[in-house]
Amino acid sequence: MEFFIDYGSFLLKSISLIVIIALPFMIFFSSKGKESAAAGTLKITNLSNKLDNMASAVKSITLNKNERKKLIKEKKKELKAKKNQSIPKPVYVLNFNGDIEASSVENLKEEITAILKSDTKCQELVLRLESPGGTVIGYGLCAAQLQRLRDAGIKVTACVDKVAASGGYMMACVCNKIVSSPFAIIGSIGVVAAIPNFHKVLKKNNVDYELHTAGEYKRTITMFGETTPAGRKKFKEHLEDIHILFKDHIKKFRPNLDMKKIATGETWEGVKALEVGLVDEISTSDQYLLNLSKKHEIFEISYITKQSLQDKFSFFITNTVTRLVSSLETFFDKNKYR
Repeated sequence: MEFFIDYGSFLLKSISLIVIIALPFMIFFSSKGKESAAAGTLKITNLSNKLDNMASAVKSITLNKNERKKLIKEKKKELKAKKNQSIPKPVYVLNFNGDIEASSVENLKEEITAILKSDTKCQELVLRLESPGGTVIGYGLCAAQLQRLRDAGIKVTACVDKVAASGGYMMACVCNKIVSSPFAIIGSIGVVAAIPNFHKVLKKNNVDYELHTAGEYKRTITMFGETTPAGRKKFKEHLEDIHILFKDHIKKFRPNLDMKKIATGETWEGVKALEVGLVDEISTSDQYLLNLSKKHEIFEISYITKQSLQDKFSFFITNTVTRLVSSLETFFDKNKYR
């Protein structure tokens, strides 16, 4: 047990040291970053051409020289024929990889705004979604951005290959259809909050902590103040209120779901999620897009922001601290039964 305590103490000291060293740099780069906002660019990739080129490359392996020439001629004829044909509506693809703060919402906002502003008609918009969830504020905004597409009459399909849980599912359910890979993690319709409390540590070391508020419930639970039964009760009530809002949000877009069964905070693998109605189809995003490419041209739209030195440095610090904390949790988890 003493070893575990020493190990945990070492990691906490390491985290503290990193934060202390990084703080002056973050303040410096923060002041620099305010001088000019990072610009972004919209990148559009023709995925249909990419798929065709890959298919031709694989096919040409088994062909001799004459057959390859013939294949090239056939491709040229196809391109000429396409120019004279009526162009079917395209399919747009957006990618969303979510973190706890849903920080990609800014890019998602720009991508959706560009599509709506262009006033082009598309057959379908496919959102390749990966997210274990995060803050209610962040993912609530993400869901609201997707709602803009539906309000504009655009069919939206969410494709989940690995995970769309909690806030991730909050986004997915806004879409007209949800496609999941067989073992993707789906659901987690619940709310969680955890706050460490150091009141006893401060009290033991004769350290006073004063928090002054105006309003009975301005602060219910804090990191350093004593948690009262009334504060704890109010905090739990607030979590329940958020859970009700979450369930109402799900009901709005998927009214046939049995909320008592699926709004317990549990998750389901893709095939099981299909059985309970959380998803509509089992497929990988790659196969879904491949099927669409037989009749429609597919374009991937990405809004790319140039990262400032401050952003890169902040990401490095955040990533390092997250890994250290994760390492500590994993270590204790592995050794708790020894």
